[in-house]
Amino acid sequence: MKLRTLLVAVALGSASLLTPFLAGAAEKKVVVAYQTDALPSSVAIANGEFAKATGYEIDFRKFNSGAEIFAAIAAGDVQVGYVGSSPFAAATSRGLEVKAFYLSSISGVDEALVVRNGSGISSVSDLKGKKLAAAPVSTDHYQLLALIRSIGLTEKDVQVFAIPQPEIVASYNRGDIDGGFVWDPALTELKKNGKVLVTSKDVADRGAPTFSAWVAASKFADENPAFLKSFAGVINTYYASFTADKKAWDGDSENARLLAKTLGGTAEQQASALKNLTLLTPEVQASEAWLGGGDKSGAARILKDTAAFLKDQGKVTEVLPSYAAFVTPDAVVDANN
Repeated sequence: MKLRTLLVAVALGSASLLTPFLAGAAEKKVVVAYQTDALPSSVAIANGEFAKATGYEIDFRKFNSGAEIFAAIAAGDVQVGYVGSSPFAAATSRGLEVKAFYLSSISGVDEALVVRNGSGISSVSDLKGKKLAAAPVSTDHYQLLALIRSIGLTEKDVQVFAIPQPEIVASYNRGDIDGGFVWDPALTELKKNGKVLVTSKDVADRGAPTFSAWVAASKFADENPAFLKSFAGVINTYYASFTADKKAWDGDSENARLLAKTLGGTAEQQASALKNLTLLTPEVQASEAWLGGGDKSGAARILKDTAAFLKDQGKVTEVLPSYAAFVTPDAVVDANN
């Protein structure tokens, strides 16, 4: 056999050996849903770092609410998503099998009830008879209802509209509603003609804490632990950068520009929104206070308490005995090793 013929044969043989490996690589695809919340890790969506670190082909899709994301997960269209604890509690109470593997933030000032100038609202005691809005089955919707109940009122006393954030902004600007419980970029828009009356942290202090998290369909999580570990590792890197180097995240930074490109708004607005976040270190997340500890975990308790509230409101029909199966510290722990 001639040398050239031999080399071709060897090459063809090598190619055939590589075929299963290449096919396996091509199958590493995942659809990840995100929202418009300002998060340091969203820079990794813009610059491709999530895909590079995980080795997966990632299709990032933007959604308006956690409820929409859970519907997409239930349909099999999305495998990983960024959601709030209220739609999370509702979805799992209805039988959806998902796991929270990373807590993005907890109740802070990044979500708030903003009341319109001229609405006649100067304190929570003025809410009776007013028209307020929040995104359907969102953490904001949950906290708005919890706030109303905490001051001895019901939805008969306050008109609450469950509408998407873009519609909230439009209704607010027209004067059709008196206020909205929202997150950015709607939060920034509403504050242009109003004031913050109550923050998410204020409502948490009244007994209704919330969190936002990255969740994965349980089957995907069980079959792709390395992906979740690498994904969590990327988030850790960007959160550490944000904590250690504020200059790298100010309104003139490349990070802020990438956030604006990905999430909307301006770089200055994104930089300002980041300052409102209440973040947890990986060590705290993995502790019993949040993702660790099974039934004792803080996240599982918040899900159960939220589900109980939603049942009282007629939003869900059942509260599960435990929500521990829907949270896991594994990815956060492994990302640090």
